[in-house]
Amino acid sequence: MACASLCSPKFLVIFFLLSAIPIGYLISLELAKPTTHVYHYHSTGWLRECAKWDDLNRRFLVSFLGGGIGEIHVPEDEDHKVLQEVAVVKHVDLAGNASLGLVIDRPRNRLLVATADVKGNRYGALAAYDLSTWERVFLTQLSGPSDEKSFADDVAVDAEGNAYVTDCKASKIWKVGVDGKFLSIIRSPLFTEKEWYRNLVGLNGIVYHPDGFLIVIHTFSGNLFKIDLAKGEEVKLIKVVGGPLTFGDGLELLSPTKIVVAGNPSARLVESSDGWETASVVGTFSGPKHRLATAATVKDGKVYLNHMVGLGYPKKTHTLVEAVFSA
Repeated sequence: MACASLCSPKFLVIFFLLSAIPIGYLISLELAKPTTHVYHYHSTGWLRECAKWDDLNRRFLVSFLGGGIGEIHVPEDEDHKVLQEVAVVKHVDLAGNASLGLVIDRPRNRLLVATADVKGNRYGALAAYDLSTWERVFLTQLSGPSDEKSFADDVAVDAEGNAYVTDCKASKIWKVGVDGKFLSIIRSPLFTEKEWYRNLVGLNGIVYHPDGFLIVIHTFSGNLFKIDLAKGEEVKLIKVVGGPLTFGDGLELLSPTKIVVAGNPSARLVESSDGWETASVVGTFSGPKHRLATAATVKDGKVYLNHMVGLGYPKKTHTLVEAVFSA
């Protein structure tokens, strides 16, 4: 009976009318002429969580929400053709887990990747891969079934090669040594909001500042934190004029005084003149909202935003959109 009613002409007409509105809106957004430069690339998957520009090898590196890493080579002439994604990492022992935040550890010629069990929040790890051979250097488990629920989301690396992985489920930061050895966990009462719903997505994007501290964002509260590694991992709330940076996702250090916050809206430019004790939102950029900006990277001095959602069939087309900020 239920199946028959769902297949009735009346239901189908109503369904078509209701679905036509968002579908029509999505089509109009997709057909709109972009206001900035865009790299399009074909992929075999729908969802791409993070992208980072590898300048030495002229390629974007992207993480697969279904697990794995891909590379998108950009030719010297950049003739605006649709680029192609090629899978370079896909390990059977990590099947069922997502590959999420990426960071290039240039001095050690490797890529660090946060890996997590998206559905059950029962596994988290940090993987390191050689950028030349794609051999895995190490795989460090951060959490398992007997631990509290967690979600290893993003990663930063300091000057010594230590990695810092955010847990957006339990709002903590794992520290892993240069050789892959698990070292410690950074916790703070400041990482937890009073209202339960503001903790649904906690610590997320993270970057290392060359002056020896971390900057990390709490997605649902929009708070930005400074963690001073030279002062016993002291945690301070950065007072942001024009904030909070609610729904902020990936971070990218544009210069010692500027960071890009990807998320809703597509991106915000944040600047500090006092060593990140305080900061101000000095620019915003609004890109293709229907594709969901999740990460930022810098190529030739320009900011490009990774968008999670690919569109098209059978080839999925993804976009890396240049962010040009306005006050």
